[in-house]
This record gives sequence, C-alpha cells and structure tokens, in this order.
Amino acid sequence: MPVGTAFHERTFPLCTSLNYREWSGYYTVSVYEVHHEHEYNAIRNASALIDISPLYKYLVSGKDATKLVNRVITRDINKVKVGQVIYCCWCDEQGKVIDDGTITRLEENKYRWTAADPSLRWFRQNGLNMDVQVEDISEQTAALALQGPTSGKLLKAVAEADIANLKYFRMTRGKIAGVPVDISRTGYTGDLGYEVWAPWNDAVKVWDALMDTGRRFDIHAAGMLALDVARVEAGLLLIEVDYTSSKKALIASQKYSPYELGFGKMVHLEKENFIGKAALAKDQKQGVARQLVGLEIDWPEVEARYEKFGLTPAAPSQASRVHVPVYLGDKQVGKATSTTWSPVLKKMVALASVDTPHSQVGNRLQMEITIEAIRQKVTAKIVKTPFFNPPRKTATPV
Repeated sequence: MPVGTAFHERTFPLCTSLNYREWSGYYTVSVYEVHHEHEYNAIRNASALIDISPLYKYLVSGKDATKLVNRVITRDINKVKVGQVIYCCWCDEQGKVIDDGTITRLEENKYRWTAADPSLRWFRQNGLNMDVQVEDISEQTAALALQGPTSGKLLKAVAEADIANLKYFRMTRGKIAGVPVDISRTGYTGDLGYEVWAPWNDAVKVWDALMDTGRRFDIHAAGMLALDVARVEAGLLLIEVDYTSSKKALIASQKYSPYELGFGKMVHLEKENFIGKAALAKDQKQGVARQLVGLEIDWPEVEARYEKFGLTPAAPSQASRVHVPVYLGDKQVGKATSTTWSPVLKKMVALASVDTPHSQVGNRLQMEITIEAIRQKVTAKIVKTPFFNPPRKTATPV
C-alpha cells in the first residue's frame, strides 16, 4: 500500500482530480486538475512545483567514496568539482545499463546519488573492503523540482542562497523559510529549473514558502502527466519505458548499451577500471545494433488517414508509453517507446529505438498508428533531440 510523501498534506487538498499513481511506494499525483494543460503551461511559461521525493537517494561518504563512485559509473568522477552535479549511468559487467541518475559532489569525499530503482545493495556490494559508507537517505530527504521560466526569479525572492550565480548543473546551499536546503540547477523538463533538497520533517515549510512567494510568479503544482510531456520534448529517457534495466530484462534484446541510448558521451573509457569497461570498449570499437532517435510524425498524413474513415484526429492529450513498431517499407526497423503531442512545438514527436543503419538524422521511416482497430502507417522523420531546447535551459538568469 503506497504512503504519502513529505508533501502529501499539501498536495492532497490541491489534487481535485484524485488521479494518483504509485511511484516507488509513494502516492504521486498524476494530474491535479481534470486535465494537465495548466500544469504543462506552468512548466513552459511560468513556474511549476513538482514533488520528486519518491526518487531513491543515497549518501556516499568516506575515504574511498570517490573510488567507489568511479568503479560503478561510466563517467570519470575525478573531473567533477565540489558543488557540481552530473547525469550518469551505470552498467553491469556486460556493459548493459542498470540505471541512470544524478550525482552531486557535496564535498571532496561525499556524494548524493539519485536513482530510479533501489540501488543500495549494488552500491554496497561494489564497496566491499573499501573505507566507504553508503546510506539510504530516501526517507530523510524530501525533494521538489521547481521548473519554468520564472523559477529563477522566484527562488531569488524566497531563498537565502546565491541563486544569481548558480550555473547549470551546479548546486548551492542556503535556507528557505529558515530550513537548510541544497538547491541544484537541474531538472527533468528541459527548461530553466531547479531541484530543492530539504529535510523530510521540515519539507512542508519549504513548500509553503515557495507556493506563497510563487503566487506572483504564477506558480502551479504539477503532476506526472505534465512532466511526461515535458521530458519527451526534452528528449529525456525514462527507465522501464525507453529502455529496460538490465536487472529486469528477461531476454538479451531488452538490455541496452549506453551507446544505444545516446549515452556515449557519458562513457569515459580512458579512466581507471570500472564495471563493464571491457564490454563497452568493444561496443565503442565495433559499434552497436540500435540507436535512440527522435521522430517527428507527419501530422497532415495522420489527418489524411483519419479522413479516410470519416474521422477527425484529436491531438493526443497525454504522452503514450506504449511501444509501437517503426518500419522502413515493409521491414520493421525499430520501435517508438514514448510518443506525445508537443503543445509548444505543435508537433507529434516520439523517442524511438531504431536499427543503426537506418538511424541517421533526416531519414524517413514509418510509424504504426491504429484507427478503428486497423493498423496504419504514417511518415516519421528522424530529427535531432532534444525536440525543445530553449537557451534559458542552460542560462544563468539575471
């Protein structure tokens, strides 16, 4: 039975839809109102406050903390400064991705590590015989994503912290409503945004301060449906949707190399030995069978297909996580994993895993759609991701 997060007493009265889902054992709001339109618009045009407390959070400390982190992840943690955040993935011995998440270097030998799946056992196993402590702080640390174009100004107004100089993928410490918080310039929306990490027991004070000050910045609480549309626009992957953790894969084809997920830049083969290094060196040399790509679906063609049935298509109101085949002529060459109508781009876009020979930007493939239980194909052009990438995402707001 799921339980409420640290913010449940605030999110529950706001959730007039009573539309919830379970996320890592917690009640999570899918959508606060009947439709997520206002919540999505807050992410793209104002400020959205999203409860991300169900993330798994670990504190890695001790003399060998850096050594452990470097053994597990594919990136070189020695290149990361104190106060910096990185996005990374970690693999099994066969070089297949187990999970992805962020690591914040809090001190020289102290890290906060987020993961989608429970990872305590894996981290501790790899830290055997090392002078390192791995602590699960998931239930002690609450987390909020404050995302959107006005989020920087809002934080400047409410936080006792150096927000003005906080650069992309950096973190700072300060206070909100007297509560000590870590604030990172990170997010899962592909927009200007921050994540606020607070002690679980005082988290409601942080929520209240952000919502009270946020009124003049048009703040809205936002749920998972709005976040799902935004993260697809941003070309950001979701585990168990766009790829399967190698720990949960049932067959070999369900396992993915980082080079098949667009994570190649996060594999630093020149660093000291790490889990999966030999297999990844082979992948890098020989190439991989698939590539994760962005697809832009030909909407006039979708309309034409519907017209043949005497129907008018409605732009899908929420992102779909249903996998659908992608073809080149009569041959299936991949699958779309996440599909959404992008309100900001006025286009239907998808993330897809496509056979490498057909994965070049500009290639025209066909994606399956079903109308009246009859399978159809529509043109889907491979385009660069992210689909939506505003300059404000990485800018330091004045």
